[in-house]
Amino acid sequence: MRSNLVYGIVFALAGLVVAPVAGAVAFVGAAALVPVVAAFSAAGLVAAAGTAWLFGRPLARRLAPARAARQEAPPPDAAGPVAGRPRAPRRRPLRRGALWGYVAGVVLLTAGLAAVTVFSGYPVPPAAAAPPGVSYWNLPTGSRIAYAKIPASGRARPTPVIFLHGGPGTPGEGVPEGGAELAAAGFDVYAYDQLGAGRSTRLQDVAGYTVARHVADLDAIRGAIGAERVILVGRSWGGTLTAAYLAAHPDRVAKAVLTSPGPIWEPAFPGGIGGPWDRLTPAETARADELSSDPRFLVQGLLLQLNPAAAHALVPDAEADARFRALLLTAKDATGCPGGAPAPLHDNRPGFYGNQLTSADASAVPDPRPRLRGVRVPTLIVRGECDYLKWDVTYEYRRILPASTLVYVRGAGHSIANGRPDLYRDLLTTFLLDRPLPLPAVTSSKEPS
Repeated sequence: MRSNLVYGIVFALAGLVVAPVAGAVAFVGAAALVPVVAAFSAAGLVAAAGTAWLFGRPLARRLAPARAARQEAPPPDAAGPVAGRPRAPRRRPLRRGALWGYVAGVVLLTAGLAAVTVFSGYPVPPAAAAPPGVSYWNLPTGSRIAYAKIPASGRARPTPVIFLHGGPGTPGEGVPEGGAELAAAGFDVYAYDQLGAGRSTRLQDVAGYTVARHVADLDAIRGAIGAERVILVGRSWGGTLTAAYLAAHPDRVAKAVLTSPGPIWEPAFPGGIGGPWDRLTPAETARADELSSDPRFLVQGLLLQLNPAAAHALVPDAEADARFRALLLTAKDATGCPGGAPAPLHDNRPGFYGNQLTSADASAVPDPRPRLRGVRVPTLIVRGECDYLKWDVTYEYRRILPASTLVYVRGAGHSIANGRPDLYRDLLTTFLLDRPLPLPAVTSSKEPS
């Protein structure tokens, strides 16, 4: 009898572990099908309750009083070997009050664990006010795009310059380094926050963040400013976007400048393209690990693989963007040369879902390189000595684009403008004004020593 009670207690204790796990599995499974927080949360609690019921039954039965065996005289006509044998005791009933109490306790435990882990949101600071000079385009694609402009001064030139920021989803603030000098040289200069980043539209359907949508937005911007052709200056992912636009609309680009460009097509580099995360200090690594290992962040990442709409429902844009910004800040000074100037800070927030879904789509789009081999748009490729991207990622642009020139900037990392601002401005203006470049062209396929 005592061993049966111990068995029930052990089973009930096991349920305290198994039921929350079952709830978590049901939570994720339901979220993969239905992107409604209330629905997949309820599925998790129901699964936890059902599991608790199964694991609590043995103890509830052993806590109930046993029914006494009934010793009755056999009826007069009883005969055979069973005559005179007492009837077996009836099976113990369930002590339902104890069972329901156990189930309620397990459900409360599961809900409490979820509240302090998966449902514990990251703090969201108030959004900074937009600085003067920020305007908006309402594009026919459905995007509302924030932008800044420096109008041309002096003798105006017919082809505007558009800066494309990196990321995806990591905008700057205002017109970047070199824009004022280009405006003084007669170019209208624009910089905009791409879809899902900065002060531009956040999509309710995050599956809409695609390379094709970014290309369509850029072409709609070209139409909005009334330009037949544009000059594109793309940094990092902005270089990838420039390549995608060149492949789609080569006749609409007069010139292109690619500074520390990301890969033309990421599947061409199955071993990876390089990153700044292995350059972090121990303190920066600890902070990045803290942010990345948060249970809510981990569940969000899992749901992004299963059902991005559910991830977006669980962690809304404002919170996701705030955490993404904190993570990016841990690596901002690891992107330059050792001992270099710190990267500047600004309050224009990145876009987490724009980053994640666009990056995933960029790994699945058709290879644009066959089309680019026939694009003869004059292109300047600028590579920093301390860029964390692999050399082959940069050199592929020189190899693929027939009218391209590659220059190598010593003393600069991924952000050429931050490491060598004067030289960067000089490179932009001389290339766009058809003057001799201040650096020699790289002619070898090997990285300069």
